Amino acid sequence: MDWSKKIAGIFLAGVSMVVMVSCAVSYSFTGAGSLDYSKYKTISITDFPIKSDYVYAPLGTRFNEELKDIFIRQTRLKLVNANADLEIEGEITGYNQYNEAVAADGYASKTKLTITVNVRFTDNVNHNNDFEGNGQQFSAFRTYDSNQLLTAVQDELIAQMVKEITDQIFMATVANW
Repeated sequence: MDWSKKIAGIFLAGVSMVVMVSCAVSYSFTGAGSLDYSKYKTISITDFPIKSDYVYAPLGTRFNEELKDIFIRQTRLKLVNANADLEIEGEITGYNQYNEAVAADGYASKTKLTITVNVRFTDNVNHNNDFEGNGQQFSAFRTYDSNQLLTAVQDELIAQMVKEITDQIFMATVANW
């Protein structure tokens, strides 16, 4: 009787696995599945210049590389210089830091660093998807301890904010949520 319980247990475990696998739901969080690759084959992304009052040169390079990279990694679109099915252009309009919180001694205890980007998006296959007018704003911020120098934390904070903003742009342009 001991063997029959083991066999029944193994059988039930196998059936359970088959049921779980067959009932699995697949989700794509990249949104790349919403692109119709029979219509969309190319994308052009111009370099975004920094047009903010404060300029940190590595920000422009990092942002431009990350923006192109997310589309190359998560879609099958070919990156071209001109006449693309999808076109993205814009500028980095803000790189600012503000005192966020004040300690009991009256000095700033937290500083908020913000990046803002203006994006113009043109869908040459379906202009209903274009960002109308002057474009759409995307931004991200991080807060850091005011006892730290900006130069000590800015590269890490920029990496985090650039990833967040490029994800936002990707979702707003090709993911069609």
